[in-house]
Amino acid sequence: METTTTKIAILGSGNIGISLARGLVKAGMSAPESITLTRRNAAALLPLAQAGFHTSTDNLAAVAGADIVVLAVLPQQLNKLLDSIKSAISPDKHLLISVISGVSCQDIRTQAGAPVRVVRAMPNTAIGIGQSMTCIASDQDVEDDIALVEKLFDTVGMTVRINEELMTSATALCACGVAFFLRAIRAASQGGTEIGFHAHDALKMAAQTAKGAADLLLQLASHPEQEIDKVTSPKGCTIAGLNEMEHHGFSSAMIKGIRLSADKAGKLYKED
Repeated sequence: METTTTKIAILGSGNIGISLARGLVKAGMSAPESITLTRRNAAALLPLAQAGFHTSTDNLAAVAGADIVVLAVLPQQLNKLLDSIKSAISPDKHLLISVISGVSCQDIRTQAGAPVRVVRAMPNTAIGIGQSMTCIASDQDVEDDIALVEKLFDTVGMTVRINEELMTSATALCACGVAFFLRAIRAASQGGTEIGFHAHDALKMAAQTAKGAADLLLQLASHPEQEIDKVTSPKGCTIAGLNEMEHHGFSSAMIKGIRLSADKAGKLYKED
């Protein structure tokens, strides 16, 4: 991929922002010196500075020198951040990318006081190993901007374009979903320990089995029930285990958890 000279400022450089920056450099899409990372605790960014990235605690200056601004703070911190940088935001120059849960494109324009271009992206923590599932959306017909954001986040995993009204749902399914699947793997490993395996072996076996199951769906473009049918036989042990889990509400609990997380995600920006 060709390295561009586009200047990128990532405001609130925690795990998501740092992983994106590293992914862009690793993919050859950006040079470290083209990316500015900001954080209130400058010492936390020292390893990035040593790797050639610009680091700063000055969000206003970072925005002034950037073409693309990534908003990566907590929802409760967004208004204060936008108030501090609005004087540097130029609708003719800047593309804002928000990875903040529960905040619409229009919310950002309203708080920024400018008709700036905004694209939302919802990655998850697997971005740290280049395996994020990132959902991307905007409320305007900005095809070039959306395509650019897809290109950026394709460096750290997979992307899918969705309607903006589904972004809160994407938070629950993909961002919160990492924790849900990890809990399922943890439960499977505990079951493995109960039936005789050492804990570290059981966890490795459960995690690899889960990874294999996911790859079956992604690589074969298959449906879960098709793959389940391949491993279940009449009066067999697999169907017995599945039915026992369903009797205790396995699928129902997962569905209810995702719905509750989506509801909560939609309220984060408005909560104190």
